[in-house]
Amino acid sequence: MAKAKLGRGLGSLFDEPMLATDADTVESLRITQVEPNRNQPRHQFDEEKIEELSDSIKEYGVIQPIIVVRNDDRYKIVAGERRWRAAKKAGLKEIPAVVRNYTEQEIAQIALIENLQRENLNPIEEALGFQTLMNKYNMTQEDVSEKIGRSRSAIANSVRLLSLDEPIRQKLITGEISSGHARALLSVEKSDIRLVLLDAIIEKGLNVRQAEALAKQLQAAKPRRKKPVIDEQLKVHITQLEDRLASRWGTKVRLIHDNKKGKIEIEYYGNEDLERIISLLEEE
Repeated sequence: MAKAKLGRGLGSLFDEPMLATDADTVESLRITQVEPNRNQPRHQFDEEKIEELSDSIKEYGVIQPIIVVRNDDRYKIVAGERRWRAAKKAGLKEIPAVVRNYTEQEIAQIALIENLQRENLNPIEEALGFQTLMNKYNMTQEDVSEKIGRSRSAIANSVRLLSLDEPIRQKLITGEISSGHARALLSVEKSDIRLVLLDAIIEKGLNVRQAEALAKQLQAAKPRRKKPVIDEQLKVHITQLEDRLASRWGTKVRLIHDNKKGKIEIEYYGNEDLERIISLLEEE
């Protein structure tokens, strides 16, 4: 059987390919002995595709053995969880498997690479996979880049998606927006504005370029200044002061109060009235 092409650098990590080869010993394991890898990067499975694979397995069997590691008296899946799920759905009692010895770090890398090669991960699952390799196994972005076969900038951009608001992450998971849309959203600093942009992308069906242009507009827009909140007691006091001054000067007076500062507006009607008011002010 031909060896599958792996991510750049993976060949130096493992002596064996990710798929079973003619040199491997294939065992028949009970389905109930096998369990999924709880730390594998993919969290969502397309049930329709599992159903299609199950129908194929009913007719042709499991053609490619799954890869597992022994876990006490059970076996943990390293590669092939879709086949295992489909085999269970097809009613198989046993499944062909190759048992290998991998460390937890090697298992995490293989699981991530398998899914990346088959493009089975949504952008958030992919980012979480990269983050797991870095946080759990003390790997740098450069390390992950070398082992996975992606550029360092691609790794960095992927992990940045995890800083997005949860509603945006969910839209990425469901495929309602793309990674390109997500990068446009990341360019917006404030969370509330990002959510406004998200709504616009979905409601108006904006493409990535349109989303980027709108992001720039929203970033450049100056926020409206909020009017100061004046409590009712202060309002009454200001009205009383306006009435006192109006009575003293014989004209309409308006006090504009803004926190610790403000201004007084005094109305006058003609030059003579202005002179009269000035005279009163000079007497004060």
